Formats: sequence, C-alpha cells, structure tokens
Amino acid sequence: MEMKNIRNFCIIAHIDHGKSTLADRLLELTQTLGARDMENQVLDDMDLEKEKGITIKSHAIQMVHTFKGEQYRLNLIDTPGHVDFSYEVSRSIASCEGALLVVDASQGVQAQTISNLYMAIDHGLEIIPVLNKIDMESAQVEVVTDEICDLLGCAPEDVFKISARTGEGVAPILDAIVERIPAPKGDPDAPLQALIFDSVFNSFRGVIAYFKVKNGCIRKGDKVKFFATGKEYEIEETGVLKMKLIPSAEIGCGDVGYVITGIKSATEVKVGDTITHVQNPCTTAIAGFEEVKPMVFAGMYPVQADKFEELRAVLEKFQLNDASFVYEPESSLALGSGFRCGFLGLLHLEIVQERLFREFDMDVITTVPNVSYKVFTMQNEVIDVHNPSGMPAPTLIDHIEEPYIRAQIISKSEFFGPIMKLCLDRRGTLVSQHYITADRVELNYDMPLSEIVFDFYDKLKTISKGYASFDYHITGYRPARLVRLDILLNGEPADALSTLIHEDNAYTFGRRMCEKLKELIPRQQFDIPIQAAIGAKIIARETVKQVRKDVTAKCYGGDVTRKRKLLEKQKEGKKRMRQIGTVQVPQSAFMAVLKLDS
Repeated sequence: MEMKNIRNFCIIAHIDHGKSTLADRLLELTQTLGARDMENQVLDDMDLEKEKGITIKSHAIQMVHTFKGEQYRLNLIDTPGHVDFSYEVSRSIASCEGALLVVDASQGVQAQTISNLYMAIDHGLEIIPVLNKIDMESAQVEVVTDEICDLLGCAPEDVFKISARTGEGVAPILDAIVERIPAPKGDPDAPLQALIFDSVFNSFRGVIAYFKVKNGCIRKGDKVKFFATGKEYEIEETGVLKMKLIPSAEIGCGDVGYVITGIKSATEVKVGDTITHVQNPCTTAIAGFEEVKPMVFAGMYPVQADKFEELRAVLEKFQLNDASFVYEPESSLALGSGFRCGFLGLLHLEIVQERLFREFDMDVITTVPNVSYKVFTMQNEVIDVHNPSGMPAPTLIDHIEEPYIRAQIISKSEFFGPIMKLCLDRRGTLVSQHYITADRVELNYDMPLSEIVFDFYDKLKTISKGYASFDYHITGYRPARLVRLDILLNGEPADALSTLIHEDNAYTFGRRMCEKLKELIPRQQFDIPIQAAIGAKIIARETVKQVRKDVTAKCYGGDVTRKRKLLEKQKEGKKRMRQIGTVQVPQSAFMAVLKLDS
C-alpha cells in the first residue's frame, strides 16, 4: 500500500474515560474482527487488565477503512491512562502522526488528559477531540465541550460527540482520521531506519520486536543490525499486527509491523533502538522517546534463596515486555541475594509483582519502597542512594537532597479545603490555583516525591469521593532534613525494613511501625523486643510477648520454693533461647509500612 494511504494514530485519555471501548467500536466498524472473536476491551489481553478494568500495556493493531472509494490502512495503538504507565503512552506517541483525545462527558477534562495532550503536542501530533459517554444521565455535554475548546483552541463543531458503549457517533471518526491525520513522512529509497517501540518474549520463537519504519523498507531474509548493540541478524519473519501476527513479505516505509530474528537473549533488544541494514546502513539512529526515569525503588528477593538465578532470567524476559522496569543486583543481610528494582509508581510495583507470579510463576518478597536521594558528603562527593542501607554514616554527610515534583490536581471546588490540608500535611507548597469552570478547580503544588509514593493517590480519591484527578512531573532536587530509621528485631537490625524519612515524621512513623509489627510477627517462646532507632537512639519500642507454658502445674500444694525454682529454671532457658533464636518476619510485615493507616 502506498504511504499516502497509511495513517498511524493512538488513543489518549485519563484513566477510565473509555479508550479501550472506543477501540472495540473502531475494530467492529472496520470488520477487523469477526462477531465470534469480539469481546469487551478486546485489546486488553491480560487477565489482570480485565480484572482491574485498566489498560497496562499499549496494544498495536492494524485496520483497513474505505473512504471515497480508496482503501486506507489505519495502525491504531491503544494506550494506558494511569499516571504510572505514562511511559507506555510516550512510546506510542513517538510512533504516531495523530491522536484521538478522549474526554468523559460526565467527568470533564482531568489531569492525565492534559498531561497526555501536552506530550502529543510536543511530538507535533494532529489532535482529534472526542467527547465520550454522552448517553449517561450525568453527562454535561455543553460544559465539557467548552472545556475541550478552551484546552485545544478549537470550535465546538470540531468535537466528536459519541457513546463508545452503544456505538453512537463513532463512524464519522474513521473518516476524520483519514482526512485530518497526515500520512507518515519518509523516503522509501533511503537506507532503512525503523524504530522499535515495543517487544515481547515468546518461549518458542525468541524476542518479537514491534517497529515503525521511518525510511526504507524491511523484507524477510534481509541482514539487519540493531544500532544500540551493533549486533547483526537475519530476518526470519516479518509481518503486520492484527489480533494475531500475520506474516508478510515486506513492511514498507511509514508502516508498522513486527520482526522475528531468532534472538534468544532478552538483553539484545532495547526499546527505542533503531533497526538498519548491514549492507547500506543509515548514519544516525532515530531520536526515540526519552529514557525512563524510575520514581520508586524496592528490593525483590526470591522466596527460596536458591531461586536467585531463576529470578534473574525471569526479570530479563519481563523487562522486554515492560521497558519502564529497571533492576540491578543487591544483597540484604535478612533476605540474601536479590535485585533492586525501579518502578514508575506504587501501582506499577503492584502490577509487576502480580505479573511475575501469574506469567512466570515466580513468587517474590518485596521490601519497603523508597525514592532515590542525592547525598553530599564532607569530601564533596555526590552519592545516589536508592536504598537506606547505602546511606553513609551521619558524621560523613554534609547534606541530603530529595526529589521534588510539581503535582497538578483537578477537583470539584467543594473538596478544595480537604485537598489543601492533605497537600500541606505532605509538606506541599501551593504554587497556583485557578478555576477551570465555576465548580472545578486546578491546584498546582510543589511536593517531595517521597510523600506521594505510598498512599497519597488513594487518600486523594477518598477525600474527593473519587472526583479528583492527579498528575505529576519531576522538577528537580532540594535539600531535606532526612534520617535513616532502622527497625531492630530482638536487637538485630532488619535492613529490609529500614527507611529514609523526614526528621519531623520519624517519631510517629517509628511508633506506628512498631505497633503494626507487633500485630504481624508471630509469638515465639521468648519475648521479642521491636525497636525503632535513629542511629544509636531508640525512639519507640513494643514487645511481642512470649508463649508461656505453665511449668508449675504439677506443683499443687507443697513448698512455694519448689515453684520458684522451676520458674527460675524456665527463665534461664528462655534467656538462652533468646540469644540463639531467630525472628521469622512474614511477607505482610514488609508491605505493612504501606498500609499503616488501615
């Protein structure tokens, strides 16, 4: 097919505004799927996506649409909406020329809508605004249309008003995609340049890379090399992305497809890399999307210590499927050998843990998540600390800087007070506020990233009855008064429970942590002291009482000294047991820190 008849576009929106449902209707209208294969959220192919009702992975699929007697090939990428998966969105946007911006008629423009829109505008994409859920009783069609027009500077008649659930008003969108989104630009005769925007691992065929051709074309049997690694391969199979992979002899300029080269090692394929020919290579790689910056770090350890190498192999394969996930080896006194993993947020951490268990049958222990800090030492060195155990001694530290974010919160004005209190409690400073409409307000706060990592998003949703939307981006590092809080069990530091925390919050956090661990650690035959300490100073303590056996039961009657002698003997035994006894910490204790308020 000629390049002028190809359209590459993605669907962007805030979470739960109907992206995947709209994708279903477009697939039905272009008859890409038969009625037998059709189901709700057909592109969300993970069980986890269907259970949680969210899109986790971007999904690419090809459709054919006839417009004014000509056939057009439409390459659609359905993207996630949650802030934790914005990296998936950035990769999709890098491989498209246009985007459908979907807004919920009952919810209006929300934080992630604006964030994804700016990302698309930065890449020069053509935006088609779509107002969804107009069939709902709570829909405010005129009000939300005005919001979209203010945001995009377009006329009200340019906004498509649809119901993706019923299919009302969806058909004209296909014509608009052909008319308004430009065809891809490129030179079919130039040396091959193709951008890898996603990859998956197949245990039979090796690594399958998804790409978009910018210049040249790619054929079965071609000798190609990957720019980042410099390794050369022969193409065993190439083809197009439908619901299944459909082999094709050639993928032309501007088109999207997949390639199988028999790569078995997951580390040889980098998302964002450029594919080119060995014989006639291009001179420069495609300027892909930005490098991923993990926001939250946590340790992952195999439940059985001998499964370390197996966990390494699983994480290599998993990283292919989720390019925003990063990891490096580390070891812990309490848990042995494992990996320090970087995530985009707490939901991302939860999803990764669940996917490792479901897709690879790998059960892992996850330590307390924390963010990355910059430690400036007395010797004028700067150390990046991702883990509390990597913190230098307090006498060597000059000062510590922590990452700050600019948080954008959009909510109904009736929740203005509680949201301001929540942000101030989390050390936030108000930057600006303005009313989008009479009853919707946008707040911008500067806050430490460590304060939003745990339960900020959940609390925000609770106090705003689900109406507030939240988005953020990193603004830089600022000095902070941080201390390392250690938890001691039976006098031994449990390094997996250590955390870096602001000095003002250390006492209350330590006390609550001790109380929570007292509930979770099973009783043993000796007292277990649980202590929270900053350096050598103990700031809180709880004790898990021993399980006692009544040794004096057989001493009915007789002299009291016999009972005392037995109790003293038991006391000696308990003291000896305590010296050699180890405390088993359940997995729930490591995650307890996240749910201290529940």
